[in-house]
Amino acid sequence: MITLFTFNIIRLLILSALTAVISLLWAPFLIKILNKIKFWKKEARRKTITNEEATVFYSLHKDKEVGVPRGGGVLVWVSASIIIFLFFALSNLSYPWWLKKINFLSRGETWLPLFTLIAGSIVGLVDDAFTVYGKGKYVGGGMSITRRLIIVILIGLVGGWWFYSKLGWDTIHIPLIYNFPEGINFFIGIWYIPLFIFVMVASWAGGVIDGLDGLSGGIFASIFGAFSIIAFAQGKTDLATFCAIIGGTLFAFLWFNIPPAKFYMGETGMLGLTSTMAVVSFLTDSVLVLPIIAGVMVIEVSSIILQLLSKKFRGKKIWLSTPIHHHFEAMGWPAYKVTMRFWIIGFVFAILGVAIRLLG
Repeated sequence: MITLFTFNIIRLLILSALTAVISLLWAPFLIKILNKIKFWKKEARRKTITNEEATVFYSLHKDKEVGVPRGGGVLVWVSASIIIFLFFALSNLSYPWWLKKINFLSRGETWLPLFTLIAGSIVGLVDDAFTVYGKGKYVGGGMSITRRLIIVILIGLVGGWWFYSKLGWDTIHIPLIYNFPEGINFFIGIWYIPLFIFVMVASWAGGVIDGLDGLSGGIFASIFGAFSIIAFAQGKTDLATFCAIIGGTLFAFLWFNIPPAKFYMGETGMLGLTSTMAVVSFLTDSVLVLPIIAGVMVIEVSSIILQLLSKKFRGKKIWLSTPIHHHFEAMGWPAYKVTMRFWIIGFVFAILGVAIRLLG
């Protein structure tokens, strides 16, 4: 006899694998469409965020980005949506019995991350369109940093308000503190909303990992895999399955994104995935281990911050180029070596984060 626990494990694994297969099957059609509409940058980035000449980056990527379409993130959120709504529809059938049990679209666990994934991805797709087809100040850069930041803050504000006002969340879990191994929940009250906004913005900033073939896909796979384990351990099996199917789509994405890439993630993938990552970290009460699980993102963003501070106060750079993966490129490492070593670091961080969270 199959127990509910065993059934939930089987559901998670099968749906993750099925999502990967479906994604693999229609990805060539997406790539064909993106190529047909020439959905790529006209040239590689020439400027840094401080409007200086990005000479090192441009020399490394001037022949790589042109002609390779953006928008690969569409594969992730569309495939995930197809699986979610397909099995929600099938759950209305009375036979066979397991169709009712296989649905994982639930108000308490998956509505909010699904909405975030779709909304963030659509906004990101608009930004990608500005990058490719925009005129004037949008050429080559999409929306301005300020506009993107405002959008992310608004998403965070709505999400934070929903958690605090509608769901009644006003504490955060602190693992390994005081009553080890249970940890404690620290009351923050209304400060939950600013915290939510901060985490959303910080997660979005981590999108700088989308800079080498295969890099972002592997890192996000480790992150959502980690949250799938955490959610399952907490009994949130619908949320665990949701994270697992995101992982399934990312494996399919990687099939076409490893060198030489057939498409890039683009902002439609980065904004959707980073926003969803932040929401899932709150749903699993794992905000304080998010910087560990997403450790590679923290390293990447920190390298940019340290570079800017060094240039301002010391008048010279620390790294040859930032984010730091471009520094190793400039040192002569092949791009695939940088990517695979960052994958290893990412998986180690994810495992460590899961271990710390499960102790609580």
